[in-house]
Amino acid sequence: MQRSDPPVPDAARVALAWLGHPLTVLALVVLVLNDHVFKAAQPGWLTGKLSDVAGLVLAPPLVAALTALILPRLPARAAAGLGLGLVGIGFTLVKTSGYAAAAASAAWSVVSGPSLVRADRTDLLALPALALAGWSWFRARRDPVERRSARLVRLLVLLPAATLAVAATSAVWYHDAVGATLVDGRLAAGIGESWGADLRSFAPRWRVSDDGGVTWRDPTADEKQVLVPQVPSPSGSPVAPSPSALPSTPTREDCSVATPQRCYRLVAGRIRVEESDDAGRTWRLAWEVTEEQRAILSRLHQEAGPHGGRITGQELAVLDVDGGRHVVLVANGRDGFAVRGPDGDWRRIGFAGAYSAEDSPPPLGASSPAERHSDPLRAVLLALALAAVVLIVSGARAGMKVGRGSWLPILLGTLTFVTALVLVVIWALDDSILLLVAVPAGVALLLGTPWLALIPIWLRDAPGRWTLEALLAAGLTLVLAGLPLAGWLYGRPAYTSTALALAGLATVPGLLLGWRAARLVGPFEPLVDPSYPLLPPVEPHAPLPDPSRPVPDPSGPLRPGVPDEPGR
Repeated sequence: MQRSDPPVPDAARVALAWLGHPLTVLALVVLVLNDHVFKAAQPGWLTGKLSDVAGLVLAPPLVAALTALILPRLPARAAAGLGLGLVGIGFTLVKTSGYAAAAASAAWSVVSGPSLVRADRTDLLALPALALAGWSWFRARRDPVERRSARLVRLLVLLPAATLAVAATSAVWYHDAVGATLVDGRLAAGIGESWGADLRSFAPRWRVSDDGGVTWRDPTADEKQVLVPQVPSPSGSPVAPSPSALPSTPTREDCSVATPQRCYRLVAGRIRVEESDDAGRTWRLAWEVTEEQRAILSRLHQEAGPHGGRITGQELAVLDVDGGRHVVLVANGRDGFAVRGPDGDWRRIGFAGAYSAEDSPPPLGASSPAERHSDPLRAVLLALALAAVVLIVSGARAGMKVGRGSWLPILLGTLTFVTALVLVVIWALDDSILLLVAVPAGVALLLGTPWLALIPIWLRDAPGRWTLEALLAAGLTLVLAGLPLAGWLYGRPAYTSTALALAGLATVPGLLLGWRAARLVGPFEPLVDPSYPLLPPVEPHAPLPDPSRPVPDPSGPLRPGVPDEPGR
């Protein structure tokens, strides 16, 4: 008797075994603890690289499992290769390309809330972790998951946990210029980390300048003692305080020691510095970031809150230099620091050289779609929604004219209202996880509602010219409404409300054209005009002969009972 070979396990069983391998589960635990516990307790190089290693071990089996569930006929080797290849290539691109890192940040922000992915070539040191993932696959493929209960556990528990662990990374904290003070006759700039309107609870990083804000360095040990005073612990050893060493009431107004009449102050809720030559009795503008420019910055730094709550002046300090002149240092939150030179010129300096990749502040009054996080998605959805409204109005108007009654406008009006609510949610949220639900819902409504508006008309054999004009009206709206939204992505106009108002006004021509297109359709009528006879008139004719009576001979009358003889 010939022995048959055992059946080859499918990709899903092998991928689930890979996902449940002890090394993969260990990577899952490490990733969760590191992102949500270790990074908060000890942020730094080690915890950052630990997340990369754990992610590279966990992500390939997760990708393979999801792929095997979507494509059940895929071979197990192909699923494993796809998981390892996609993770390796994607990780390399993101860590070596700033554009790829920006795209990954935007995608991760839509999936898991505000996220920041930085291009850092040193993270490529974690790539050998893919070898660990490959080794765990070789071990797992020898023992695929056969029992149904084991597969259910992996599907219902392990797969969602791994997905959330990879998507829901730790909270992103952004650099925040929070302190401006003097130490030993030098300017000192304090850099904290913030999210929204909150500051992180440990002491900021300080930078010191020896030349009035031209160059910056890390503070010496003695300067650190002044900037971050040590407090004794219960055991007697000095430790840094948990809250920031900054005073509870930041210095928002300061004067020159050499010239006490010259004073400077910050304006609350803005990036605006005012100066006084009479010791504070009267004030005038010294330097500012205009509200239009700050509105653009708030879209670039959406983590600063919906109204740019952390893009405001935080603290200032005045330092006297040689020649009776002075220098002013201003901490402006997420926009970094600004310095007034001895000659009176103001310049924005970013974060005082603390982070080389982020030292150059973005230019004022301009932006690009790549820097606007989820704003391009919002703009596209809004433009499509306005074009859909034109189709809805056109279809409802034509539907009433062809005799569809009132149900069609009511249905379309309800769907339009729901679509508007979804768009309001999309525009109101700032890169929140709710976008994961709101965006697909908005896309589904935008794709489905216009066809509901057009189908009742097409069922009545609407003329092609009406269809052409309705689609032309929608296309015109898409272009006209897209122009101010595209300009808004580049900073013109600066205010979101202005861009929305212009996009709404741009919808009017399309609405008028779609409304007017209803003239091309009319109520349902028969193909033949009833004013004309449907059938030709019947001509009068003679009565039919009686078959019981003899037919007369045209040559002469027949004699009864005498048959007609041939030849007679």
